[in-house]
Amino acid sequence: MEATGYKGTNKMIAGIVFGVITFWLFAQAMVNIVPAVQEDLDVELTALNIAISLTSLFSGMFIVVAGGLADRFGRKKVTYIGLILSVIGSLLLVLAQGAVLLIIGRVLQGLSAACIMPATIALMKAYFEGAERQRALSYWSIGSWGGSGITSFAGGAIATYMGWKWIFIFSIIFALLAMWFIKEVPESKAETDNKFRFDFGGLSIFIVTMLAINILITQGAGLGWTSLPTIILAAVSVGGIIVFVKYEAKRKNALIDFRLFKNKPYTGATISNFLLNAVAGTLIVANTYVQVGRGFTAFQSGLLSIGYLVAVLSMIRVGEKLMQKIGAKKPMIWGSAITLIGVALMGLTFFSDLIYTVMVFVGFILFGLGLGMYATPSTDTAVASAPNDKVGEASGIYKMASSLGNAFGIAISATIYSTVAAVSTVHTAATVGIITNVIFAAVSLLSIVVLVPGVSIKRKKAGKLVEQGN
Repeated sequence: MEATGYKGTNKMIAGIVFGVITFWLFAQAMVNIVPAVQEDLDVELTALNIAISLTSLFSGMFIVVAGGLADRFGRKKVTYIGLILSVIGSLLLVLAQGAVLLIIGRVLQGLSAACIMPATIALMKAYFEGAERQRALSYWSIGSWGGSGITSFAGGAIATYMGWKWIFIFSIIFALLAMWFIKEVPESKAETDNKFRFDFGGLSIFIVTMLAINILITQGAGLGWTSLPTIILAAVSVGGIIVFVKYEAKRKNALIDFRLFKNKPYTGATISNFLLNAVAGTLIVANTYVQVGRGFTAFQSGLLSIGYLVAVLSMIRVGEKLMQKIGAKKPMIWGSAITLIGVALMGLTFFSDLIYTVMVFVGFILFGLGLGMYATPSTDTAVASAPNDKVGEASGIYKMASSLGNAFGIAISATIYSTVAAVSTVHTAATVGIITNVIFAAVSLLSIVVLVPGVSIKRKKAGKLVEQGN
């Protein structure tokens, strides 16, 4: 608890959840309204796809920076900056008449998410303790995972019956409400005597590397996988990763403090978080396939995933309670395994229309059950394992894993689907695309088994479960 003596309230939780929703519900809704936006603004599909991917990409690239700045200059202050950027970004999308404001607005939404996500997690740790912190993080997860779950349904419904720009009007309203709800929360920052020096060199290397990887994934097929530009992009991607790791290891104020990864629970939570967010590629493959291969409308395909929403929202608090009784590892394992099974069902494209529709519906329910069970134990493991003076940075890395996992998962799945569809049937393309996501889930499961410690001794101490590594 911070020196102010302030104790977190439900009003604070509500404000933070509203802030998180501005990204995970409203900003992510762009994935589901492509035809409406394209028709209204008369922009090229390529430009629209770039605009969609930029939000997750910019969020992923700058989230660690924002987390570190939040530790240094104030977590509430950085949250407010994020909410203001969300309002401006959403307003630009409302005013957009072409690709320019659309792209700028999406970039600002990405920067907004980069500020909001790590800063709000750090505020949760600062002003809540023990079971109350876990409850607060559960609601944070409801805003995050639940927001992403309702995107298909809410985005499609708003776009169909009110117009797609209303999505971002609602986003502005939620951001303003978030600012009002957290206005009484005291500022929180890390205690440090070190003079702050920003790692511009590390940030530059990181941005170039991430852009190269993203362009390689999304444009590699179009450029030709053996073409000179693709080979150059691959070299920059691999070389950039090597240079970045070596560069950061020598710096005292590194953009990413790799010493955090010496903590195995934190590493397991972060890697599995990246991979389970990459499974979001299932959404674009399944939604595209049922429309192209099975004749569903966009709204009908959104209805197929309604079970995901209900399941993820209902299971987040269950995951919290399971963690408090048996530790974090088992709910994380069970959640990843259930997600894997749910995703695998969607790849069974050889079934007839009726049976496959049932498979997809059940698959989405299992997808939601798994992610809901996983969410709070994973987030709490990452936060609880972080040093107090690096909570913002550690949260930033953890949530960078979410954003980059989401961005790369969607990009990889979409690329594989379109590449296979060009040489085979859409049915085969969907199966291969889904198998890719099954692999993501399987590796996530493996990382939890290997890195996250179990509970070898279960006892009560000050009302809390004490976990010890196995």
